Amino acid sequence: MGRQSPLPPAAAALLWGFLLPLTAAQEAILHASGNGTPSLSKDYCMLYNPHWTSLPSTLENATSTSLMNLTTTPLCNISDIPPEGIKNKAVVVQWGTCHFLEKAKIAQTGGAEALLVANNSVLFPPSGNKSEFLDVNILIAFINHKDFKDMKQTLGDNIIVKMYSPSWPDFDYTMVVIFVIAVFTVALGGYWSGLIELENMKAMTNTEDREMKKKKEEYFTFSPLTVIIFVVICCVMMVLLYFFYKWLVYVMIAIFCIASAMSLYNCLAALVRKIQCGQCTITCRGKSIEVRLIFLSGLCIAVAVVWAVFRNEDRWAWILQDILGIAFCLNLIKTLKLPNFKSCVILLGLLLLYDVFFVFITPFITKNGESIMVELAAGPFGNNEKNDGNLVEATAQPSAPHEKLPVVIRVPKLAYFSVMSVCLMPVSILGFGDIIVPGLLIAYCRRFDVEIGSSIYYVSSTIAYAIGMILTFVVLVLMKKGQPALLYLVPCTLITASLVAWRRKEMKKFWKGSSYQMMDHLDYATNEENPGTAEISEK
Repeated sequence: MGRQSPLPPAAAALLWGFLLPLTAAQEAILHASGNGTPSLSKDYCMLYNPHWTSLPSTLENATSTSLMNLTTTPLCNISDIPPEGIKNKAVVVQWGTCHFLEKAKIAQTGGAEALLVANNSVLFPPSGNKSEFLDVNILIAFINHKDFKDMKQTLGDNIIVKMYSPSWPDFDYTMVVIFVIAVFTVALGGYWSGLIELENMKAMTNTEDREMKKKKEEYFTFSPLTVIIFVVICCVMMVLLYFFYKWLVYVMIAIFCIASAMSLYNCLAALVRKIQCGQCTITCRGKSIEVRLIFLSGLCIAVAVVWAVFRNEDRWAWILQDILGIAFCLNLIKTLKLPNFKSCVILLGLLLLYDVFFVFITPFITKNGESIMVELAAGPFGNNEKNDGNLVEATAQPSAPHEKLPVVIRVPKLAYFSVMSVCLMPVSILGFGDIIVPGLLIAYCRRFDVEIGSSIYYVSSTIAYAIGMILTFVVLVLMKKGQPALLYLVPCTLITASLVAWRRKEMKKFWKGSSYQMMDHLDYATNEENPGTAEISEK
């Protein structure tokens, strides 16, 4: 689906290479309770390798184990085992001094049940080779050092732990939500673009309306050259964001706030203007302004400001981001105009190559083997999210540890509302580009339909987009790896539109665009040069 940002194999190996190549980490729950006070308990997140050790799926089936704190001991030699022994204990050790697999071997020799490695950055341990320690079979897991300190402060020194890994639901409802949002946005954006086109065509018959339309241009038209320049700019911005993320992320957040607030206003103002009541106005410098639109602009600004302030509040900020994101996509689909199918093919084709390159090719170029697109979509530099069962990670950076680019639709998974919420927030994401880019084609199809008095192009391309999304989901589930949605959406929509045009014997007209648009520009030029002649001709 768009990029729901699961980890590609190369990056998974980087993150969990110390366990098994091409194996992603899996979260589990460490249920801790005070010894003698079972009512006082708390859950913490830990990471382990299910290919090494299996854990029960429920708390009831988990085995109680006493926790022993050995964080002050390196546990790199047998002599580091305390005199009282560690038999049947879950041992907590500090990261460092020697390889954690050596610690695990010593802990197993002492009879320990599990080795918990406390690390300040639990997600970024260095790689290792398990083949050198094939006889190590105790549970090895990583916990955050801050969580361990909290555990001691909350529960004391005598702690009993149970470790289990809840199973994920078979059905991922977020796919349905993402599907509905995407199809609704492209369909509504295309339909809106068609309404504006219809108004423009009606204005062609009236000189006064035509001049008003000219002064209030609804579209920004892409020429083939503009399309190429746009794609080049996208590539440059992607590379700049990758190398200067910790600074540019705030620039992107500011741009998103401004653009999304304006987009939300444009979307809601179109609805408000349909309401006949409450149309009182005030006059300022000779211009009449509706009072309700002033309040509406304040509301839109407030929504953007609230999101900007609380954007890292994972519990509910995603709702505001999705609302602003949908408005942003709608406004762009309505505003950006591809004048013909030729421009559509160039734009979608180039962006398809762009998407595939930054998802599949860049892991072979980057030093950490990570896809640039996945990193930026999920939020690199300490931003870690779990998507589709795979952990997304990037090189840790001290700056901007929680900032993510606001360029995606985000929907939390069911696990977010369960005990697994103590781990990294599991979400599904879809990039704005996976909505806007095919949406521009659907908008062109709708405008072409308006010209020829049909709806076949708009309906068929919207259905093709829905099929492309479903195909993306299927591949996503089968491969369990993030997919560049344009890889499926672009062929589905372009091929469908081409087949419809070919079947209706309108390919030449569809390829070159609506002829009335060319006449429209010629009429404007004629009116400017010979206004008197234009009036006579209309009479």
